[in-house]
Formats: sequence, structure tokens, C-alpha cells
Amino acid sequence: MPQVLLDKNEHSIKAWNEFIKTGKINNLYVRKLIADSWIRSKEYKVDPIEENTEIKLSKKELNKRYKDMKPVLDIAKPKLNYIYELVGDTGLMVRFSDKDGYVLEVLGNSQLDKYGNFSLQKGVNSSERAIGTNAIGLALIKKIPVQVLGGEHFSKQYHNWTSSACPIRDKNNEILGIISVTGPCDKVHPHTLGMVIAAADAIKNELELDKINKRLLKTNTHLFALMESISEGIIGIDSKGKIRDINGFAKKLLSYDNEIIGTNIKDKISFKSFNLVEDIIKSWKKYEEYEMYFKDGTGKKIYCIVNLTPIDETGDNKVDGVLLSFRKSKTIPTLVNRIVGAEAIFNFDDIIGSSKSIVEAKKIAKKAAKSTTTVLLHGESGTGKELFAQAIHNESPRKNKPFVFINCGAIPRELVASELFGYVEGAFTGAKRGGHPGKFELADEGTIFLDEIGDMPLDTQANLLRVLETKSIVRVGGHNVIPTDVRVIAATHKDLKEEVERGNFREDLYYRLNVMPITTPSLKERREDIKIFINYFKDKFSKKINKNISGISDDFYKYMKKYDWPGNVRELQNVMQLVVNMAEEDEVITYNHLPSYMKKNNLANNLNLKNELLTLGEIEKIAIEKTLEELSGNIALTSKVLGIGRTTLYRKIEKYKLGYIFDKTT
Repeated sequence: MPQVLLDKNEHSIKAWNEFIKTGKINNLYVRKLIADSWIRSKEYKVDPIEENTEIKLSKKELNKRYKDMKPVLDIAKPKLNYIYELVGDTGLMVRFSDKDGYVLEVLGNSQLDKYGNFSLQKGVNSSERAIGTNAIGLALIKKIPVQVLGGEHFSKQYHNWTSSACPIRDKNNEILGIISVTGPCDKVHPHTLGMVIAAADAIKNELELDKINKRLLKTNTHLFALMESISEGIIGIDSKGKIRDINGFAKKLLSYDNEIIGTNIKDKISFKSFNLVEDIIKSWKKYEEYEMYFKDGTGKKIYCIVNLTPIDETGDNKVDGVLLSFRKSKTIPTLVNRIVGAEAIFNFDDIIGSSKSIVEAKKIAKKAAKSTTTVLLHGESGTGKELFAQAIHNESPRKNKPFVFINCGAIPRELVASELFGYVEGAFTGAKRGGHPGKFELADEGTIFLDEIGDMPLDTQANLLRVLETKSIVRVGGHNVIPTDVRVIAATHKDLKEEVERGNFREDLYYRLNVMPITTPSLKERREDIKIFINYFKDKFSKKINKNISGISDDFYKYMKKYDWPGNVRELQNVMQLVVNMAEEDEVITYNHLPSYMKKNNLANNLNLKNELLTLGEIEKIAIEKTLEELSGNIALTSKVLGIGRTTLYRKIEKYKLGYIFDKTT
């Protein structure tokens, strides 16, 4: 010990003797910190002369405190070892105590035993209340670094040693524990306290860093769990295009393993798509719903809908990488189909009727549902061909997959191919950026219903035949072959065999479609079902408008059955809707409720057939004119009653100059 400390210790012992004998404190040689502690120790009845009885934890209590402090001890123990290695075999002891003064960790040797019982073992309490003035006790009370030299201790048994202690605090300045170095007075150096303070600060900083790391780990764990829970592929790349992160969904979709990390994305996507990635890095642009392909682990091209988002990791407004989130193109249409309702809602129970013809048609359709062959539905407009198509789909193994409808006769001829097979970016003026999937892609793994197949252009018929034979498509303007798994149900009101002979329909496509033909009977071929339909639609529409209809007269049934129903079930449905709406509450529906064009001899009288002969054009004009007048210019209802499309009806109104009817009805 340096001479200055020896002198100080000698003065401290003299002052202590004076305090014990007289209770007076020599302020010249006793620090206020020590003087206050002596007074408290005396009040605690700590014996200054005799060895004090140890306050010691049981083994169970010690283990519990140790476990509670383990997160701190795990960080503190390497620092304790480092201090002990620095002081070497000098008889010094390094200890760690908890916030209550209980010693939980001790590093030292047995030389200290010659100085008596110093309460140095694990589990012993070193607080001021237990053993009087000491460095650990003062550090706990004052929350500051403290060095207590020999005679400054209240208990005489510690006058031959010196202890340096420093509290370890958390960010709220609360004490977590005490680190201390203790040993014989002649072995302690003035810089020992500085070494203890440095160790305590290091422990505090490492504890804060550990908390930050744990928060980061927790955040990263949550982010990882989030990435893995998303049903979408995610790939993160740096500014040079190297893959840094990839989630499990992307690995599975693209057949990648962990070796993909560190490779360059440009080897996995098209050259054009990589240029897009470079554009994002340079210009900070974001691209959404962009279609591109990835090369999977086998080299196969997987087409996906991709969102590309720039990443700024450092907050310096510089793109450090790009995040790609994507789904396989065929799964995007599946979701879209669910949202927009591209699904079949009818089944065979919704096909009403007990006539022989409809029972037979349903029987064949149910057999068709069990197979995967192409179905051709033939029947007049309004006979329920789409109803049959939906029922077949819903009875098939594909019932949980998309059902996509397209009317080949309602799309402009030049757009039919792009609607069916999709198109690539730049295929034509107005083409959507990134391209667009067609109905066959939307229907992948499900069913596509091609209504009015007889109106499909010949060039598109050739493409459709190729799709049916190869089970793959090529988008308009593109070259890549996209596999598809689609069941085709086609429908027409035309005689396709006759259209083949006229050169309007390809013979090879006809035979490819006509694998399982089903005829949907017209209403005049199943008149016994008319009463069933009348009752069904009466109940349906009266319930819809909350109106009570008392009944239906026999004459109403009679004349409804006599009518030829050119618009079939669709026309009957609209007639019943009109009748129910026109009938009064609690009224019985009779012959008088029939539309005038359906009443006995009405059409013949309107056409004036008894007095003169008319051309078909003149008869058509009169029929359209009278129907429009009867239905107050309702285009939708008129087209359904006449069994023609709205476009056709508008064209004939213009042809026969019947626009004046709308002026009369407004």
C-alpha cells in the first residue's frame, strides 16, 4: 500500500477508536460519507468489536436469486474474470452482489481466511445493516462508486482490508447489482476503484446493447414469421441485384434452396425484367402488378404477377435494394375469380321440370359432369344452356375451381383472341403495361364456358383448336407457351354442322367440341313443364316484392301453354315478372293479365294476315313494333321476349325506323 494510504488508514483507525469510546467523530480524518455510515451502523446495533453473526441465504434461496439475476450475471461474469486476471494471484477477491447486498458470485483464493471470517462466501449478506460500514453497503445506499479503506470499516474485523465497489445501474438509474474488489490493505492500489468503475460501466453498456439486440432479434423473428406466413413469394435483393433474402413460399414456388442466397437475380429473370430492376434502383420508381417470369430450380419459366418496391435501408434517400413480392400468374386469376364472382352458382336441382326431354338432358349432363371431355350444348336462346354449364361444373371434380363465362358473339371480332388467350405488353395499341391474362388463364384448373361458339371468328377457331389439342396457350403478340388445364363447355343456338358446310365453322373444331353433345329442349317441346315454371316464378317474384297473389286461374294456364314461347324459359320468366308486378294485392291472376301480344288471335289480327300477304321483313317489323309498344319501350324485356340480342334489336329498330315508339313512352 502506498505511504499516503498507510497514513490515512492509521488516522482512520485512531478516529474509529475515539468514536467507539466516546461516540465523537473527528471530522478532520473521517469523511462525512463514512461518519454517517458509522452512525447508522451503531443504530443498527452492529457489533464493532466482535465478529457478527452471518446473515446467509439457504441454498434454495440462493439458487432463486441467482436465477433471477442470470441475465445480468451472464454479462457480468466475463468482466469479473477479466478483473481477476488483471490483479493476478495477489490475494484480492472479486465479487458480485445483488441489489439487496447478497453475494451471488465470488472469484478469489483462500489466503483471505487468515484474516478471519469476512462473510465472503456466496449467499452472505454484505449490506450496511448486516456488517456495518463497507464498500458494498455504501454503494447500495448512495448509488455511487465507493472505496472503503481498512479503519473506515465499522467492524474491527475488516480493519486489515480494503474494498472498492461500484453499482451497476439500468437506464432508469435503478441498481441491478454491485461489483466489488476486496483484499488486504497492503494489496490494494488507488486505481482499483477506477478499474471497478470501468467494469461496471462496461456491464451497463453491454446490458443495454443486449436489450437492443434482443429487441432486434424479437423484431426480426416477428418479421421472419410474417414473411413465412404470407402466401406470396418474397425476394429481397441489394443494389447490385444479389439475392439477400427469400421466404419459404418463394423457395417452394420456384424450387429454390438456400444456395440461392448470394446469386444474382439477373440470372433468374428475363433481361427486360432485370432492366426494370435497374430502373427502380436508379429512379426510385415502384412497379405494381407487373407480369414477369422467374426461372425455377429446373430452368422452367414460372410466370408471376410481381410488385417491385425500392428499399432505403439507411434513410439517406438512396435505393439500397429492391423487394419483389409475387404470386404465380394462375393463382392471381383464381383470387380475382373469387372476388368478381367468376364461379358457378347453379346446380342440377335448379333446372326445373319433369318432362321427358329435360329429364333426359339432365341425365346426359350428369354423366358429362363426371368426365373431363368437352361438352357442346345446343338449344334455342333462353333454354338454359348456361344453367346446364354451371350445373355440370358444380357436379364435376373442378367444382372448387374457377368457372369463367365468355360470350363469343358479344365481343368485337378483333378482340376475341385477346379476350380468350390474353396478350403481352405492346401487342397492340392500348395494350395494358405488363400484358394481361386471357379467359383461359383465368379458368386454369377450372371450366370455361364458351357461349355462342358459332359466332367465333375462323382465325380464333384455329387458335382454340390448338389450345384444346396442346393444353397450352400463347398470348397475342407473345411467344412463350403457357400450360393450361381447362375443361371446355361450348354452347350455340346454331346448327354447327350446317355452319361447317357453309364454311363458317371449322370441321376439325366441330368434331373436337362435339364429344358429348347435349340438347337443351325448347319450352314448346316441354309444354307439360310450363305450369311448373308459372308457379315457380309466381312464388319467386311475389315474394321478392312482398305481394300476396291469391292464385292463378285455369284460363291463364291454358293460354300460357298454347303460346309458342319463341324466347323460351327466359321469355316466360319475364312475362311472369310483368304479370306479378301488374296484378293487385290478393288478386287472382287470369287471362286478362296476359300481355296483349299473347292473347288469342292477337298476333294474327295485328299482322292483318287475313287481308293480305306480307314479306318476312314486314312481319318482323310489326312484331318488333307491337312488342315494344306492349312493353313500353323496355329494350331488355323486348329482346328477351323476341329471343334476339339487344344489339340485334337496336339494329332492327334503326332499320325499321321505330324510334318514334320511345318518344311515345317518355
